[in-house]
Amino acid sequence: MGADRDGGTRRRPRRAVAFAACGVVLLAGCASMPDSGDLSGVDSTPGQDTLVQVFAVPPPEDATPTQLVQGFLEALTSDDPNYEMASQYLTEDAAKAWRPKAGTTVLADGPDAFEVSKQRGPEETGETTFALSGTKVATVDEQQSYAPAEGGYEALLHLSRDPKTKQWRIDKLPQGVVMGQGDFERNYTAVNKYFFASNGVTGSSRQPAAVADPVYVRERVDPMTQMVRSLLKGPTSLLRPVVRTAFPTGTALAKGVTTLMPDEQNKLTVPLNDKAARVGLNKCTEMAAQLLFTLRSLSPSIEEVALESGDRQLCSLTEGPEAAAARGVTEQAEHLYFIDEEHRLVRMAAQEGSRTPEAVPGALGEGQTQLRAAAVSRDEQMGAGVSRDGKQLFVGSLVSGGSLGEPVLRSAGKSEGDRLTTPSWDAQHNLWIADRNPDDPRLLLLENGAGKPLEVRTPGLDGRIESVRVAADGVRIALVVAKGDTSSLYIGRIEREAKPGEDRPIVSVMELRSATPGLEEVTTVSWAGDSRLVVVGREPNGVQTLRYVQADGSTPEGPAPAALTGVKAIAATENDQVPLVAYSEDGIVRLHSGGQWQKVVTDGTAPVYPG
Repeated sequence: MGADRDGGTRRRPRRAVAFAACGVVLLAGCASMPDSGDLSGVDSTPGQDTLVQVFAVPPPEDATPTQLVQGFLEALTSDDPNYEMASQYLTEDAAKAWRPKAGTTVLADGPDAFEVSKQRGPEETGETTFALSGTKVATVDEQQSYAPAEGGYEALLHLSRDPKTKQWRIDKLPQGVVMGQGDFERNYTAVNKYFFASNGVTGSSRQPAAVADPVYVRERVDPMTQMVRSLLKGPTSLLRPVVRTAFPTGTALAKGVTTLMPDEQNKLTVPLNDKAARVGLNKCTEMAAQLLFTLRSLSPSIEEVALESGDRQLCSLTEGPEAAAARGVTEQAEHLYFIDEEHRLVRMAAQEGSRTPEAVPGALGEGQTQLRAAAVSRDEQMGAGVSRDGKQLFVGSLVSGGSLGEPVLRSAGKSEGDRLTTPSWDAQHNLWIADRNPDDPRLLLLENGAGKPLEVRTPGLDGRIESVRVAADGVRIALVVAKGDTSSLYIGRIEREAKPGEDRPIVSVMELRSATPGLEEVTTVSWAGDSRLVVVGREPNGVQTLRYVQADGSTPEGPAPAALTGVKAIAATENDQVPLVAYSEDGIVRLHSGGQWQKVVTDGTAPVYPG
């Protein structure tokens, strides 16, 4: 399930539909159906081939209540596009009222179901109730947005027997669907849809920044058409306040369009309704760029998108959508940076090659001010360094002869651990950093890396910020937040609001959401894709782990990074062609995709790529 397919495993070729046991078609789990008693649960199927298509079966003639509930729960895990087979387990009124696409609840295992005991049996009363239970792992809402969840799940299914046909059917049930984690992973895939940053946020090329909005779609239920419909409906609630879409309000697929498929030249034609009929060429190009960004995260082979409305072609985009917007970092990182044994900022080629570091041009590489951490602007023209004791922040240009000047920020924290964090540059040349002083903890922003620091509002923050990493899109930020004995990764959106009568904006980080519910102690983090991060942390059993996570807290497709012990810092870029770098007990080490960790230098700390 990887939304960042540019940095993870590509989609494998689709196989033919498979048919197996459990009758004529393959049923999820292939569980037997007892005719009485409690259900042991619809077991999730983690070992099943993710490309095998699964069909549901209609309710058996004269099915018992237990068989009916079992069959219904299994039908929820099938590849039936509109859950028509699952609806056959419901009464006519219940089927009309049920909205299966209202959301998905994901449980650690398949839902357990047991019949609620009554003084009189169902054969006497003509009705019965089953209780569903389980442990929640996540939810996917109606916008297809994933969110980690915890706690218990409880719901009721009420059944009644038709007095004429004597057939049992479900007449009351919760909205949405429920399934185990294994079935969820088989049924759904994560894909990014793309919008443009609003409020003037641009990429490093000064074009509008393309922002990835990860959603989950059903993998074998025409995912391409699902993604186009999802894009036309607009962004999810988390990003809606900070992004815009080029599609006019009310734009949808033209009436009668049910499936979208590229032709033999990998060109996709998208017929739209009349809401898009009057768009100009520039607006249409932006619309096509959104579609290309979105669909290439699902199917990288698509080469062209053509938009139509009525009998008229609006525009066609064959060149890279980067002509309309900046996705991620437009310039590939030239150098890897770190602090050497003399506490200077040094650099070396980002790709495989020379392993001999050189001091960066300018004062940060001269060693007169000893450093413990640093950050380099995305264009590699400016650097920021935190003094060795963590008290001061210096900013200087990376050119020969450049002076450092006075510190732009000071912390009054009494110990090194209570002072400044490693800074982070955004694509607009602004510098972000947190002061961990317990008496005055703050998240700060220095516009263009200079001037009076602007205090960033963080409503809802519960804990102290230990690490700050701003995404290349400029509208999302990753914060490692410590509270008590735990430290967790949170992702929030960056909002900028004009302040009446003043030139400087009000900047806030809103709706912070946990992205690593399975880790007790997050040590370090770095963005590693449009919506993917690489995280180092400790699991509840005390074992340190490296893993990729999506910005929504889900786990992407593809293998985790190769194991490495004693990791203290991690560095990645949004470009998966650039190796992952870490500072561990072996010094600075590097990992190319599909390879093993290799030592770069023994004496070095705090590695960073531009950003």
